[in-house]
Amino acid sequence: MSGLIALDWGTSSLRAFRFDGAGRLAETRTRPWGIRHLPEGGCDAALAGITAGWPALPRLACGMVGSRNGWHEMPYLDTPANAMQLGGALGSVRAADGMDVHLVPGLRDPLGPDVMRGEETQLVGALALRPALAGAATFILPGTHSKWAVVRDGAVTGFRTVMTGELFAVLLRHSILGATGAEAADDAEAFARGVADARGSGAAGALGRLFSARALMLDGALAPASVPDYLSGLLIGEEFRAALASGLARRDTPLQLIGEAALCGRYRRAAALFDIDLPPPIADAAAHGLRQLATLAGLVHPAPEESRAC
Repeated sequence: MSGLIALDWGTSSLRAFRFDGAGRLAETRTRPWGIRHLPEGGCDAALAGITAGWPALPRLACGMVGSRNGWHEMPYLDTPANAMQLGGALGSVRAADGMDVHLVPGLRDPLGPDVMRGEETQLVGALALRPALAGAATFILPGTHSKWAVVRDGAVTGFRTVMTGELFAVLLRHSILGATGAEAADDAEAFARGVADARGSGAAGALGRLFSARALMLDGALAPASVPDYLSGLLIGEEFRAALASGLARRDTPLQLIGEAALCGRYRRAAALFDIDLPPPIADAAAHGLRQLATLAGLVHPAPEESRAC
């Protein structure tokens, strides 16, 4: 039986995708077995568990599984780098079942410096699904550590990491701004106010506006339960303000989201307040990126439609 087992293996979760011989996504599984939360038996046990009952197929993994704290450390490729270069730089680790797990290298932007693991595969998948964006586009990948990546002529030429998600969690759990104990509840008005305050912060940026979350609440202008949504808007708005101010994002170049719909929805709302119309996010980019890299590396044969496209 032909096909591919593709693994998106991050810090907190593991997703497995089984592709059939025609390149179709046949089945998806998710387990809470990220690199920091492995079951007894480690990576081998996690791999065996999530692929139980699946046929013996070539296996390709991306993400933190290839970090120094993962199964086997993979070196970074420097930008600019394209899918062909990534597919030609795969490594591998021998699993307990005697078969190899091939690993995707991460990317390093030497001008930052900055690094990514897993997002490079999402970018490959996004370009495979939206080839019109290969000429020139900026991709936004929201998350704990959001990435803004610039693509030119099919290659990732540079990127920046913004610790928006982690900073949001730290402020709510370990600062006076989280003293109310409230969680984000999708207060659209408070979120929009935060975005607007970030946009209006000018060259100073939103850092000097953080304490306004406390001051507005004390003044009675912001309900305690609305503080998290205000902070969310302020931090996401700062991503857009900084990206536009630095030229990382340009109004004459397409912007495209990659990621989970709910979080990307916040970014689309924030973008609208910057007069930017963001299209819906690209879903399952990692799965399609792994399939594309496996094809380029010769682990699987191109599907009929891929052969025609070539």
